[in-house]
Amino acid sequence: MSADTTPQAIADMKQEQLPVPQHKLHGWTHFVGLYAGEHVAATEFVIGATFVALGATTMDILVGLLVGNILAILSWTLITAPIAVQTRLSLYTYLHKIAGDSMTDLYNWANVLIFTVISAAMITVSCTAVRLLFNIPAQLQWYPTSALFVMVVLSVGMIVVFVAMYGFSAVAEFSGLCGPWLVVMFVSGALVLFPALAESVLGRTTLNGFGDFITIGDHSIWTGKNSAGEPGIGLLEVIGFAWAANTITHFGLIDMALLRYAKRSIYGLCTSAGMLFGHYVAWICAGIMGAGTAVLLKSTIIELDPGDVAYRALGLSGYVIVIIAGWTTANANLYRAGLAAQAIFYNHSRRGVTFTVGCVTVVVACFPFVFGQMLPLLTYAGLLVVPVGGIVFAEHVVFPRIGFTRYWVTYRKLNHSTPAVASWAAGLVFGFGLNAMQVMSFYYLFLPTWLFTIILYTFLAKLYGAAEKYPAEQEADRKMNEAIKEFQIQQAIEEGEPVKDHSTFSKVLHVFSRSSLGLTVVLALMVMFWSPDLETYEQNRDIFYTWAFVFTITYFVFAYWVLHRRKALNPQHDD
Repeated sequence: MSADTTPQAIADMKQEQLPVPQHKLHGWTHFVGLYAGEHVAATEFVIGATFVALGATTMDILVGLLVGNILAILSWTLITAPIAVQTRLSLYTYLHKIAGDSMTDLYNWANVLIFTVISAAMITVSCTAVRLLFNIPAQLQWYPTSALFVMVVLSVGMIVVFVAMYGFSAVAEFSGLCGPWLVVMFVSGALVLFPALAESVLGRTTLNGFGDFITIGDHSIWTGKNSAGEPGIGLLEVIGFAWAANTITHFGLIDMALLRYAKRSIYGLCTSAGMLFGHYVAWICAGIMGAGTAVLLKSTIIELDPGDVAYRALGLSGYVIVIIAGWTTANANLYRAGLAAQAIFYNHSRRGVTFTVGCVTVVVACFPFVFGQMLPLLTYAGLLVVPVGGIVFAEHVVFPRIGFTRYWVTYRKLNHSTPAVASWAAGLVFGFGLNAMQVMSFYYLFLPTWLFTIILYTFLAKLYGAAEKYPAEQEADRKMNEAIKEFQIQQAIEEGEPVKDHSTFSKVLHVFSRSSLGLTVVLALMVMFWSPDLETYEQNRDIFYTWAFVFTITYFVFAYWVLHRRKALNPQHDD
């Protein structure tokens, strides 16, 4: 029986099952802002400080992070973006077409686990700022050592849960505003604390050149010695982590959900806004802020949490950056976890399922070890989903080149794909087996695991029917795609073109918001370069603390005002 291609049948399909229509595609500026906002987050405080504690050297950081993040950008551009643009489907929809229900359910469970843990870590990070308001001691053990801290986590965490349940669209829009501000605050925090580091190493608060920066880095930040005083990680490990930190989204292909909206696959290069400004710059700045805070508090970086670091670097704005960065990241990931769980428990509402997952997340967030182990957690999470990315890559890229048929599982009307499930399981055994045998750095385990899964899945798929031809099914699929395109064209005509806001008032608001960011950087530069002695430095720093907070409030007021006006002009495009 042929598929129903009538407009009503297509309209009844879930939007996530359909390819993104032409009129919903975005230009490159959209993705620059999107990736800048997503990859400058609370995790950067943790990861930046962790590189210091692991004992990387200054040159390892400067060179290794640059190389690793460029490799990540290329992974998005050459692997994720082409598949996303050619299919216009999310990974979840594509996976269902090539692997059936059982594989999709397993994958959703994996996503529930990953995003729950990441959300918990971000809630804990936010609470490190809130704890300072109540004089709660830093939580340095793997378990909570203060009942009051647990109460703070439960309170902040449940706010996150309810927002993810009821108000996520507003939070998603708000998160987009945070990207430029977060970049400015990370850079400003590093500039503000650098004179204190210079004084502790050079005996003066000013730098005479780049050589002084390297000297300070080698002696006070990235010393080449870990927290136990032993030789730390090297260049290859730094490159590997920077590349592997986002394997979930590029090699694991989860960012097909975002890049399917790109007009061209070259927009994968827009991830550089997140990698070079978010990760490269933010991780370096976070390391400087952590080391500077340790100097001011006469402590060590492993005894500090993000709340300590942000407050010493940015004053009251430090509270804001830790709370907002953790909150927005936790909301996005908890929302994803709720969607994945709801796909499994499809008889229950998304809100109900999100609440249940959120309660588990909040309990996990009470244990500080979660955010303290972000590097291995992100790497292992990537290793968990990379085999799935290998399966999709094999189906989409390899199969047409060797004469196999894409979507053969759908054409055979199978609900279970033995090759897909077996390949994923074998990929996990292979990857974690390599880790257990310690044959290579676990930062690079995703590469042989990805290749192994591609080869195994291709071999097994041939045995189960991928090498056969399905002309009738392919013709029916082609007709369905044509019908969907015609329906979406009609839908675009009915919706009309989005209205752009060219009003002078909005332009003025935009100028005020951007000026606030520029003035914040100017103040930070003044602290860095016009503090000839400690007394002047402390005066300049106090001025920065006051006005940076004022400019923070100014930025968000005007930026949100611009957003509100734009959305009011296009209520029909608010999806």
